[in-house]
Amino acid sequence: MPSGKNIAIVCNRLAGNGKAVVLAKKIARELHDKATPHTLFISEWPADFNRFTDAWIVGGDGTINFFFNKYPGIKLPIVVFDGGTGNDVHAVLFKNKTFEEQLQIALTATPKPIDAGKCNEKYFLNGVGIGFEGAVAKSLTGKKKKKAGKAAFMGTILQKVFFYTSKKYKAASYEYNMEGERLLISVMNGHRAGGGFHIAPSSAINDGLLDVVIVDKLNPLRRLRWLPVIEKGKHLSLPFIKHFRTKRLIITSEEPMDTHLDGEYYSAKRLEIELLPGKYLFRY
Repeated sequence: MPSGKNIAIVCNRLAGNGKAVVLAKKIARELHDKATPHTLFISEWPADFNRFTDAWIVGGDGTINFFFNKYPGIKLPIVVFDGGTGNDVHAVLFKNKTFEEQLQIALTATPKPIDAGKCNEKYFLNGVGIGFEGAVAKSLTGKKKKKAGKAAFMGTILQKVFFYTSKKYKAASYEYNMEGERLLISVMNGHRAGGGFHIAPSSAINDGLLDVVIVDKLNPLRRLRWLPVIEKGKHLSLPFIKHFRTKRLIITSEEPMDTHLDGEYYSAKRLEIELLPGKYLFRY
């Protein structure tokens, strides 16, 4: 087993209705059995990671978002474990690997750079969703999610399918400009969001570009018809969808926009979104 490691495990005690704590303690036991130095942080996270060689995050996408906004300049190799409700970042990095396989990767893999993004003053790792997606995140803020993955979001998504009103936006980038009513604008670094909706199926988290998916205003029946297609990532060629890649995008609206960053609700009238290539090191 690799020597010279001292691993910080940071856990969100609320993530996954306690799932993260159970998983973090399991990881700590495994490291103890392997005689690998480590410290588990649950109630209070450290001020910095100066005495550690690696930082392991146990939680969902919201926990990951909180971590990188708390420690935006971190240079240590990072590993994420799926202890939350929405685990899209984990799925992007580890796909269907077992816990044992991931633990081995976490201990032995060479760190690789992955891209991140910045929206105004906030950092994100997976993506930004404006409009429909942001409204879903707003409705879920502060609510306990009793199920994992898409099931945790489906009730709210279906409610928004029938009752959400499309908003007016201006979007400007070197590659594309638009103005008018749209159902949603999704700016993705990863390829999936919402617990498994493949909104940007061709996106890669290390390609130096953001994938932008814009969906035109649709009536509720058309939303219901095409939601399963979007879920499977088969939608990019549809006539009411615009897809392009960029490094920087500015989106404005006359009213504060319902927005999420990695599932965490945010609102502003102006969003300046940019890619930060190779910002963080991950073992995956």
